[in-house]
Amino acid sequence: MPRLDDLQVFVLAADAGSFSAAARQQGTSPARASAAVQRLERALGVRLFLRSTRSLRLSDDGQRYLPHARAMLAALGDGALALAEAQAAVAGPLRLSVPSDLGRNVLLPWLDAFQAQHPLLTLQVRISDQLADFFRAPLDAGIRSGALADSSLVALPLAPHNRRTLCAAPAYLARHGAPRRPQDLAHHNCLRFVMGEQLFERWPFHLPGGMQTAAVRGDRISDDADVVRRWAVAGHGLLYKSRLDVAADLLAGRLVELFPPQWGQPAPLHLVCADRSVLTPAMQQLHRWLAQCCAQLQARLEAAPPVGQGQAQRCDQEAG
Repeated sequence: MPRLDDLQVFVLAADAGSFSAAARQQGTSPARASAAVQRLERALGVRLFLRSTRSLRLSDDGQRYLPHARAMLAALGDGALALAEAQAAVAGPLRLSVPSDLGRNVLLPWLDAFQAQHPLLTLQVRISDQLADFFRAPLDAGIRSGALADSSLVALPLAPHNRRTLCAAPAYLARHGAPRRPQDLAHHNCLRFVMGEQLFERWPFHLPGGMQTAAVRGDRISDDADVVRRWAVAGHGLLYKSRLDVAADLLAGRLVELFPPQWGQPAPLHLVCADRSVLTPAMQQLHRWLAQCCAQLQARLEAAPPVGQGQAQRCDQEAG
C-alpha cells in the first residue's frame, strides 16, 4: 500500500516539475523527496518519472497514475475535514487580503455566498494590490496571482491554469484597429499597472515559437488594477490582465480578447497563508469554495465564447 507522504511528494513533484520544489513545499530535502518517489515506484512496480540531469517529466505510467493519486489525497483530505467539521463549527473571524479588481468584482459575491452558508463566520476583508505581510499584519490568508516570490508561504491552488489576456473595448478597436502580434503593441496606447515601485511595462507572451516580450507605453498608469480595467472598458487603451479579472467583461462584450488565450502569461491564482496552522476547517472550506467558483467561471469562458469574439478583426477592418 503506498504511503501517504510518498503520494504527496509525487503529486507535488509532478506539479512543480522538480524534486527540489516538492521538497521545499514539504519542508524536507530533495534527496528525501527523490527517495519517497522511488519508494512509491517500487510499491507500484512502474517508473513514474523520466529523469535526466536537467529535467524531470512524467512517464506514461506517471500520467495515468497522477489523477488517481490526486483522488486518493483528496479523499483522505475530505475525510479529515469531515472529522474536523464534526468537532469545530465554521465560526469566528476570517481575515483576508484580496486584490482590488478581483476582490471587488469577482470575489466579493463569492464571499457573500460563502458567509451565507456559514452565518457564524465573521469576514474581515482588506482590499489592496500591494502584497500583504502575513507575518506582521493581522491576516489569516490572502489571494495572490502569479508566481509567489516568498517560497515560505503555504499556497493552495484556486485557478492553477489561469493566464493573462490582452484585450480592449470595441470602441478603442474601432478607432485604432487590433494588434495581430506582440510587436504591434508599440503602436498602441497600453494601460499600465504599478505595484510598489515596479511598473509593469514589459508584457511577456508565450507564442508557439517561444516567448516574446513587448515593451509597452501609454498615457495612463495606476497602482489600482480596478482603475486600469475601467480605463480599458471605457475605450482608453489595451489591457493585459488576469483572464479571471476580466471574465465578466469578456462574456458581456465590454472587452474583446485580441490574442489566443494560450499566448497569455501564466497567472495562477492561490489562497496563501503564513503557516499550515492557519488551515482551519473554515479556511479549508473557503479554499474548496473559491476553487469551485473559479472553475465554474473558467468553464463559462471556455464553453461559451465571449460576446464580441471575432469583433476585433471586424473593428480592425473598419479602422483600416
